[in-house]
Amino acid sequence: MAKQEDVFKTIVSHAKEYGFVFQSSEIYDGLSAVYDYGQMGVELKNNIKRYWWEAMTMLNDNIVGIDSAIFMHPTIWKASGHVDAFNDPLIDNRDSKKRYRADVLIEDEMGKMEEKINKEVAKAAKRFGESFDEAMFRQTNPRVLDIQAKIDQLRDRFAKAMSENDLEDLKQIIIDHEIVCPISGTRNWTDVRQFNLMFKTEMGSTADGAMDVYLRPETAQGIFVNYLNVQKTGRMRIPFGIAQIGKAFRNEIVARQFIFRMREFEQMEMQFFVRPGEELKYFDFWKETRMKWHKALGMGDEKYRYHDHEKLAHYANAATDIEFKMPFGFKEVEGIHSRTNFDLGQHEKFSGKKIQYFDPELNESYTPYVIETSIGVDRMFLTVMCSCYEEQALENGDSRVVLHFPAALAPVKCAVLPLLKKDGLPEKAREIQHKLRFDFTCQYDEKDSIGKRYRRQDAIGTPYCITIDHQTLEDNTVTLRHRDSMEQERVDVDTLAQRLGQEVSLNNLLRKLL
Repeated sequence: MAKQEDVFKTIVSHAKEYGFVFQSSEIYDGLSAVYDYGQMGVELKNNIKRYWWEAMTMLNDNIVGIDSAIFMHPTIWKASGHVDAFNDPLIDNRDSKKRYRADVLIEDEMGKMEEKINKEVAKAAKRFGESFDEAMFRQTNPRVLDIQAKIDQLRDRFAKAMSENDLEDLKQIIIDHEIVCPISGTRNWTDVRQFNLMFKTEMGSTADGAMDVYLRPETAQGIFVNYLNVQKTGRMRIPFGIAQIGKAFRNEIVARQFIFRMREFEQMEMQFFVRPGEELKYFDFWKETRMKWHKALGMGDEKYRYHDHEKLAHYANAATDIEFKMPFGFKEVEGIHSRTNFDLGQHEKFSGKKIQYFDPELNESYTPYVIETSIGVDRMFLTVMCSCYEEQALENGDSRVVLHFPAALAPVKCAVLPLLKKDGLPEKAREIQHKLRFDFTCQYDEKDSIGKRYRRQDAIGTPYCITIDHQTLEDNTVTLRHRDSMEQERVDVDTLAQRLGQEVSLNNLLRKLL
C-alpha cells in the first residue's frame, strides 16, 4: 500500500511539473479541493470530453446534446430531493477539533481490514513462489476468512445504517470498531449529524428581494426539466437520449485523493428515456456499452470491474458502477442507474405542468422511465493519468518517465524537432510545423540535446516526434520516432499528415465502439 501511495504522490507531482494540473489559487496558499487544469491538462481533458461527446451524439441517431444553465429555479432542487436529502453524515473529534465524514471513516476502516488480507496474501505468495494459488488461499486460509467475515459483517451493518439514515448506529460503528481520529489518535467523538452539500447563494439586487438559489450539485436535473422541450423541438421518439457536459458543485467536507473528489467538478451525463417496463433491457445495454467505451482506450481490461449496488436509492430499480483500479484501490469512475420515472414524476408534481410523452405506437401517454449514465470528467482524467504513467528502465542503464496516452487523447500529437539550431534546420522544421498545425496539436522545440527533447515529450505523452536533420534538406524525409517503442523510421514529409492522421485520429477509437 505504501508503495502505491508513493506512486500516486509521484503522479500528482508529475501532473504539476508538466502543466497538467495546478492547485487553484496557489500563490495565495491554495483553495482546498479546487484545482486548475494547465496547458497540457486542458488539452487532455478536452480530448476526453470529445471522445465521450462524439461516442454519444455522433454514433447514436437517437441521442442529442444540450447545455443547461448552472443556476436553476430553487424548487427544482426541492423536487429532486437535494434540499432535504443531499447530506453527508459528519462527526467531530473533540480533541483535534477536526471534522470528518462518518461514512469515510468507516470505509477507511474497511480498507485497513482489506489491507491486512493483502499482506497475508503477499506473505504467502513470497513463501510459496510460483506454485502459489491466490484464489485458493483467499478461500481457505483461516485468518483471511476471519478478516473477510468481519469486513462483510461491517459492510452489511454500515449499508443498513446509511440506507436508513441511522446516525446513532453510524456513531456506534465508529465506537465499536475503535476508530480513532487520524490527528489526535483519540476516540473522543461527537454525535453524527447531517450536512447539506449544496452551495447556496442569492439572486437579486436587494437583500429583501433576493431569492435563494443553489449551484447545481449535478447536471442531470437540467436534462430532466428540458426533456419535453427537446422531445418536441427535435421530434424525438422514445427511446431517445439527451447528453450534457457541464460543471457541478458540492461542498465536500472530506475532499481527498487529488482531483478524484473535488468541490467544483465536471460531469458527462446522458439520460435515456424509455417505455416503462423496458428499462432493465436498456440498463443492461448501457451497462455493456459504457464498459466497451472505457476498454476501447486500451488501458487494460483487467483494471475495470462492475460493482452492482445491493442497496438501491429509493428512486432506482437497478444500479451499477464501473470501477477502475487506481493506485489507491478500485474506485468508481462511472455510474449507470435505472432511475424509473422518479425525476420526471417529481418535476410534474412540483411544477404543476404535464410533461408526459404521448406514444403514437401505443396510443397512450405516460411518464418515461430513465436510464442514466454519469461519468466524472476529472475522475476519467485521473484514470488516464494513473493508467498511462510509467517509470521505465532502458537497456543502456538510462531511464525515462513516459505517459502512454492513447494517441487520440494525447494533449500534443507530435513534436517537431530540428536536430541542430543551424544550417537551415530550424527553418525547415518551422515550415513542417506550420503545415501540420492545421490538423494536429504540435510543439516546436529546439532547446537542449535531441535526447533530452525526446524525454520531455515522453513525459507529456506525445505519441510522435519528428526530427529534421541534414538528410531532410537532401531528400525531404524526416525521422519519425514512436513514443512507446522508441523506434525510428524515415518518412517522406509529403506523407506526414496522412500518416499521423491514421495514427492519432479519434475515429480509430470510435470505430471500436461499433
